[in-house]
Amino acid sequence: MYRLLLVSALLVFPFFVQAQDVLSKLEKEYDHASNNLTEHLNLAPKYATALFFHNDKHKSYQILEANISIATKQADGKYATILYAVQAMNYRLDNKAAESSKSLDMAKRYSLKTNNNEAKGYFQYAKGWILTRNNKTTDAVAAYLKAIDYYENSSTTSTLYGRFGNAAKELSAIYSNLNEYQLEEKYSKQFLLLASRQNDPNLIFDAYMRMGYVYEQKHTQNPSNEVFRNKAEQYYLQAITTFNKNNEAMFNRSSLSYAAINLANLYTDFDRDKAMKYARLANKVSLETGDAIHIASSFGILAELAIQDKNYDLAKAYFLKASVEIGKSPVRDHNIELSILESLSRISEEQGNYKEALTYYKSYVDQYKSVYDQEKLDITKRLESQFDKERQEQKYIKLQLESDKKAQEIKLINMLRGQREQVYNNLKLVEENQRERLKFSELESEKKEQKLRLAKLETKQKNDDINNYKKLLAFKEKINTYYVFFIIFFIVLILLLLYAFKQRAKSMKQRDELHALALEKEKQNSKISTLTALLEGQEQERGRLARDLHDGLGGLLSGTKHQLSYLDLHHSENIEEGISKSIDQLDGAVEELRRVAHNLMPDLLMKYGLKVAIQDFASRISNNALDIHTEFISYSNSISQEKQLILYRIIQELVNNAIKHANASEIIIQISEEENTLNLTVEDNGDGFDPANLNIRKTAGFHNIELRIQFLKGTMNITSELNIGTSIELQIPIH
Repeated sequence: MYRLLLVSALLVFPFFVQAQDVLSKLEKEYDHASNNLTEHLNLAPKYATALFFHNDKHKSYQILEANISIATKQADGKYATILYAVQAMNYRLDNKAAESSKSLDMAKRYSLKTNNNEAKGYFQYAKGWILTRNNKTTDAVAAYLKAIDYYENSSTTSTLYGRFGNAAKELSAIYSNLNEYQLEEKYSKQFLLLASRQNDPNLIFDAYMRMGYVYEQKHTQNPSNEVFRNKAEQYYLQAITTFNKNNEAMFNRSSLSYAAINLANLYTDFDRDKAMKYARLANKVSLETGDAIHIASSFGILAELAIQDKNYDLAKAYFLKASVEIGKSPVRDHNIELSILESLSRISEEQGNYKEALTYYKSYVDQYKSVYDQEKLDITKRLESQFDKERQEQKYIKLQLESDKKAQEIKLINMLRGQREQVYNNLKLVEENQRERLKFSELESEKKEQKLRLAKLETKQKNDDINNYKKLLAFKEKINTYYVFFIIFFIVLILLLLYAFKQRAKSMKQRDELHALALEKEKQNSKISTLTALLEGQEQERGRLARDLHDGLGGLLSGTKHQLSYLDLHHSENIEEGISKSIDQLDGAVEELRRVAHNLMPDLLMKYGLKVAIQDFASRISNNALDIHTEFISYSNSISQEKQLILYRIIQELVNNAIKHANASEIIIQISEEENTLNLTVEDNGDGFDPANLNIRKTAGFHNIELRIQFLKGTMNITSELNIGTSIELQIPIH
């Protein structure tokens, strides 16, 4: 039961969420390819898809739009076809059907402008993918077959086998649901071959899982054949081995719980210990990843194992947890929900709790009736109505046939009468003629009686029709009365709702005004707090300047004064030596004065800007035990000098914190511009800390940095791990 749920879910959502390290790698490859248009357009679909399934949909759509605007200007429609196809599938997953259809139409238009078979095949694949999710299986199969035809006639590229394999995988899943097992096996084997050629561990994992499922179906149809069961086990274990060997390259940890669930299902009937092992593994991994379908599946298997142990309380708890998780899933299957209710009823009955068993069974019956009974009732009523109508029509036709038969008899008698009259006229048999006429009169009388009876029947039929019509009119009048009543009721209800809406709108307006006043007050308090913090920062700078002048420059000048005061005027050698020492001390004082002045207002920052000042600062701070790197990416020095000075102070504070508290040996300062945003990152390889335990309000340095960032209307993100290092990212608007 739960295996079917899992397979159907994977059919609806075939992509996995990219792991963070895989996404970072794609981002670097995409950025490095910015100067190579072809490579940039080749990487854009994969990078945009990774962003979409990493919950960064906004950036994903931005990447697609930016590259589509470039691709549509190319003479060949290859890249535009693929980018529009990816956009269409993303819109479909985002439940934006109109946008998805529009993007698919654009992909079709540009597919006609290219001779590249791989691009044409990818359009057909996207079309089939969307049709599958719109429950148009026949059209989807036709599209997938066209895609495969294009792929088979395409030249080999770095992406061909992967795209070819995905089309084969989709066809295999469709034929599995249609119970076309031979076709399912054919395309599953083709998928495994293509995944091996692509050498993508994610595709290879999916291929092993599909092959395992193929042989598990064969074992289900023929339980006595252990060869099928062993092959299914072999493929599932190969899938888990592939995942463990390529853990860092796998898109999602949920793949491990997927394989564990299928293995646990397979082992349930013949190896309980292994079934329990993999069911617990699936439950552990799925709870970590938060995959509702996998969680429900693992609980379902654990419940079945508990029933085998006659631990009904535990089984019931597992089934209830599975029911909760299925309710969270976007894929709802009423058959599975019915099966859970039936299992809960069966467990309660085994425990002797018949009242609870009856409650679950009533829920099962109610849900079953809500799904199936109403449809059957409508069909029955429609058939009964049609049968009554046809029965009335048959009765009328029968009467009409009887009337026609009487008319034929009368016509035949008239013909006989004419013949006899002719005979009697010839033989001059007056008497016989009179008798014939008498018989004719009787027949005429009988005919009139027949006509009268027919007229009565027609009158009765008309009366019945009139009565039925009157009943119909009465029913319509009654319905019209109800309609009038309901219209009046709804008008009154709408008026009441409009009144309530106006009152609510008035209340909402007052609340919004109060909220706006509160926000304005909060903004004023924030500005006051920010200015206060800036003033405190300036006071700290002045205090540090005073300490530097007193401890550094003051000490040097005092020493020089003391040296000069004790010069022996009678010994020239002592005088020269004292003067030489005093000059050295004055040089040190001058150097100290320059250092203090530079810290107070760096000349390089005023003359040459932030980039040169940061590079000079890094060079001065670096030594044998500390290496400071600076990186500037697309930096145009377009921010104001006031903001540059604040950023310089922030960088000073972050570097000093890393040196003072983190025992760092390497620090990286990176500044980049992206549209209207300045990105600043300071990373170190120091001791690190737990960000959850950091209280910025109680940490003066971080508090001052945060207030300066608020003054600049920016944001700060802190990432740190113990014994690995710290990364602090700032985003500052340029204008």
